[in-house]
Amino acid sequence: MSVHPLVLLVEDDPSMRRFLRTSLASHPFRLTEVGTLSAALAAATSESPELVLLDLGLPDGEGLSLIEQLRGWSRVPIIVLSARSHESDKVAALDAGANDYLTKPFSVNELLARMRVALRQAAAIGHPADEIVEVEALRIDLSRREVTIDGRALHLTPIEFRMLALFARNLGRILTHRQILVEIWGPGREQELHYVRVHMAGLRRKVERDPARPRFLLTETGVGYRLADR
Repeated sequence: MSVHPLVLLVEDDPSMRRFLRTSLASHPFRLTEVGTLSAALAAATSESPELVLLDLGLPDGEGLSLIEQLRGWSRVPIIVLSARSHESDKVAALDAGANDYLTKPFSVNELLARMRVALRQAAAIGHPADEIVEVEALRIDLSRREVTIDGRALHLTPIEFRMLALFARNLGRILTHRQILVEIWGPGREQELHYVRVHMAGLRRKVERDPARPRFLLTETGVGYRLADR
């Protein structure tokens, strides 16, 4: 990641582009703006952005198509910025490979926080030696398969540890129910949502001080879960 990351903004609404241009101007980002799917593909290929901000409704195609095409050859973080608030739209974008999804309207501070998380995730890729993830009092040692909270060892089942490790390797990123099911139980189990709910409940009982008000393992209603990046 460069000192001033290059952000590719894919948005056809001039007022939204102006708002984002102004909002990002005082922050250490370089910005390339395009308004169509074809221009976005060309810019992603020629300019190698370090982050993509993507609207789903483009005049020459769907943003989902761009996500799928980019994921064929790139791991660049993608944050969807869309007025579509249905859970099905969020799930489809995240399943296609988006890193995050923000519903319009959103605050600039929230966008900046999500951008920082996405860039940290991208910077961490390719550094497998960093096998310890810490979120406040929660410490996850991936290589030793050890988890502690406030220095106290937690005894997790194999599935609970695999789930927590999956979240730790995707710190701050929303993982859909389908993504969790495929990663932990394998293909063909995408409809077995109760598997995730049951094991998440058990994991929260061990990790959270108050499982009913989780601080670490957060729910994205109707979409999935994420490990808080604090």
